[in-house]
Amino acid sequence: MFGWEFPPHIAGGLGTACEGIVKGLAYNGVETLFVMPSASGDEDQSSTTIINASDVALDYMTESLSEYTDYIRFIRIGTNMVPYFDPEAFSVAVDRERLMSQKEYRVNYGQKFKFSGKYGANLMEEVARYAMVGSTIAHQRKDDFDVIHAHDWLTYLAGIAAKKVTGKPLVVHVHATSFDRSSNDNIDTRVYDIERKGMEAADKVIAVSDLTRSIVINRYGIPPEKVVTVHNAVDFSGREDTYQERGVKDKVVTFLGRITFQKGPEYFIEAAAKVLKRTSGVRFVMAGSGDMLNRSIRQVARLGISDRFHFTGFLRGADVQKMFALSDVYIMPSVSEPFGISPLEAMRSGVPSIISRQSGASEVLKYAFKVNFWDVDAMADDIYALLHYPALASFAMKEGYDEVNRMKWNNATAKMKAVYESVIK
Repeated sequence: MFGWEFPPHIAGGLGTACEGIVKGLAYNGVETLFVMPSASGDEDQSSTTIINASDVALDYMTESLSEYTDYIRFIRIGTNMVPYFDPEAFSVAVDRERLMSQKEYRVNYGQKFKFSGKYGANLMEEVARYAMVGSTIAHQRKDDFDVIHAHDWLTYLAGIAAKKVTGKPLVVHVHATSFDRSSNDNIDTRVYDIERKGMEAADKVIAVSDLTRSIVINRYGIPPEKVVTVHNAVDFSGREDTYQERGVKDKVVTFLGRITFQKGPEYFIEAAAKVLKRTSGVRFVMAGSGDMLNRSIRQVARLGISDRFHFTGFLRGADVQKMFALSDVYIMPSVSEPFGISPLEAMRSGVPSIISRQSGASEVLKYAFKVNFWDVDAMADDIYALLHYPALASFAMKEGYDEVNRMKWNNATAKMKAVYESVIK
């Protein structure tokens, strides 16, 4: 299994889902070797064996280096630049420089790559190198596994490389697509190409919701019979209910997630402004970080609600549970959400939740309030109702708590095991 992150060091929901999956698979009698770019050593290995790609020296060369390095831009600035090349000569020179750069890249074979495991500026380079190391790991451990499972586009090239060197079947797991992360007119074509390549190479594609399955089929041209929906769940083992002393008497409405286009933070802020025009004694919290943080702060200031609004920054682990313990309402107004685990975690903490109809979670959550992400009036109405009608909030808390406690990773991974069995020849 190729992943990119694993608790306790995570940047989002992918690592949390991977932990739940390996635990659920272990419950169902499936052993996993979990490969990640940069392990810290403090990961829980009670249900899986973690392989740190940063500790593995390359000793297996894939057939074509270019299939990975094509996603990296090699830029060389020479001191002997000739300013008057004609177009044909310039093209030849560029190709020559590219080959030289690839040759230098190849020299690193036999060495170890120290991956950051982050989502930084050199992400494409890390993805490509991860594929090369992935082929080495698969070649070395080819007798230790029956199926390759790759999570999201970051690991698809590694999954493809492992399949090429071992001939083992490949399952790719789509937690999100380019169309979820960006507007339809602004997707990263390099990422889209990797996603499509991974889905085409896979023997089966697992989608986290029917919404995502539809995108895979219609946007990537993958045959419907190849794509299986397995809804996410939540791992609640070892968690205790958290009580948190409040410093204020006000009610608290919480947004927790990446502050990006996909998550719809601007709609949450607009709804907050509408609620505050109708009632007092309410505070709104935006917990997370992302490229729209500064824009969101400016929007709050422009609407004149700064004294009722709090930005916490990115939260993880126990701090997430403390935030839920402080919350009276949780809201996930995502523009496009393949699934969305956070409302399940909120409901498990006894927090009534509002989610967008444009989320995979809305397919399985009966007792969450559902609105269209753009309908800030309906969003504000639901927030107001949950804050001012105790019987309604109590009903949502009880039924929501019971509902999510039935959504176990043990059940979801039983379906994944069936997918594995279907591709083993």
